[in-house]
Amino acid sequence: MKQQSTQLGTDKIPKLMMRFSLPAFIGMFVMALYNIADTFYIARGVGTQAVAALSISFPLQLIITAFAAAIGIGGASIISRRLGEGKLGKANEVFGHVMWLVGLFSIIMVGLSLSFLDPILVAFGATQDVLPYASEYMSIILYGALFQAFMMASNNIVRSEGNAKVAMLTMIISAGLNIVLDPIFIFWLDMGVAGAAIATVISQAVGAVWIFLYFWTGKSSLTFKWIGLVPKLNVVQEIVGIGSATFVRQVAGSFMFIAVNWMLVLHGGDTAVAIFGIINRIMMFAIMPMFGIVQGMQPIIGYNYGAKLYHRVSDTLKLGIIISSGLATFVWVVTMLFPGAMMSIFSTDPTVVKGGEEAMRWVFLAAPIIGFQMVSGGLYQALGKAKISLVLSMSRQLVFLIPLVLILPSFFGLVGVWIAFPIADILSFVLSLFFIWRDRSTLFQKAPAQEKLREVEVNG
Repeated sequence: MKQQSTQLGTDKIPKLMMRFSLPAFIGMFVMALYNIADTFYIARGVGTQAVAALSISFPLQLIITAFAAAIGIGGASIISRRLGEGKLGKANEVFGHVMWLVGLFSIIMVGLSLSFLDPILVAFGATQDVLPYASEYMSIILYGALFQAFMMASNNIVRSEGNAKVAMLTMIISAGLNIVLDPIFIFWLDMGVAGAAIATVISQAVGAVWIFLYFWTGKSSLTFKWIGLVPKLNVVQEIVGIGSATFVRQVAGSFMFIAVNWMLVLHGGDTAVAIFGIINRIMMFAIMPMFGIVQGMQPIIGYNYGAKLYHRVSDTLKLGIIISSGLATFVWVVTMLFPGAMMSIFSTDPTVVKGGEEAMRWVFLAAPIIGFQMVSGGLYQALGKAKISLVLSMSRQLVFLIPLVLILPSFFGLVGVWIAFPIADILSFVLSLFFIWRDRSTLFQKAPAQEKLREVEVNG
């Protein structure tokens, strides 16, 4: 198992990026495909209001999974650096704390959500017509939250030790099963949104069992270790400190959804909420492969930073920026050319298709710069720079997008909601560029051999 992590410090960077990012890319692509399929089946099998219900429910799901994502990514960042330092025992200790924290927070969040479900959904923007669908869907989804949280956190840990293929297979198994089960429960068993929720819970449970067996059967470098009822405060603080950026980003995303949904209800009604629900799924489909690049990049950066191989950190960062920016530009071209065709996949309602066509062009207007933002946030997280990562995570949604969404509709109506997105992207890009430029002497280093050759040429 030693070779599994040490390859991060010895193999060529392009080869490592391919090895780690491609499985993460495929896994994220399949997860995004599931979101697309889920929305398609619900739109065709139930209707526009059910799609609006998905949009209303999404912020609550984001808040719950924010804990798992934060703990998993925070723990993964520490574990990859401990492995780079050759401290397997310390890495195992962090792994045990990750499992403890995921279990605790999942149980607390699910209990609170089930106790106050309808008031929460109303606060999130559910109208009288949409609330029954949202309540029916979430009352089932919440029972699978523990499976989802375990799977999300564990997948980040698996990537941190250098086994991206297992992480990919976990997502493919879970999402693929969901895509198969959705039409069975929604159409064949005629269960509507409840069927979609049941299919999701079953798929999450299967994915959780799969990743559990990976650790339990000794295929991982890490092992389950009971840390007792009381965890070590310093380990918890380090995990939470690094993962806080992810938590803030997802919770900010939840607040953003709430703000957008409220403004859409006010200026466009349930139809506008449904349009945003569809666009959001398309956005996730477009962005998730970029997340795959970032997730593949993080263990390489974390390990080499821990091993003090800073030139390898630099090479990984540059390659990550190039690939993610290329993907983002491709997304921009497709969404600018074919917005109507993409909307018509999900709805036959001409109002939804027409309104969605205009909205999509606005929302994706600044898409080419999204890749750079995502890589920047992932970089500082992998380096353990919690404060900078937190600032970058907060910037787009919490600092820029939410205020713009609340202010611009007063001047531009419904269009004001849509144009808030590209403006927030531009402002967030400028902030990311500032940090990268400030740290350029550290982040963009030459390999020792290249530096030595340059000195010979200068002095020679």
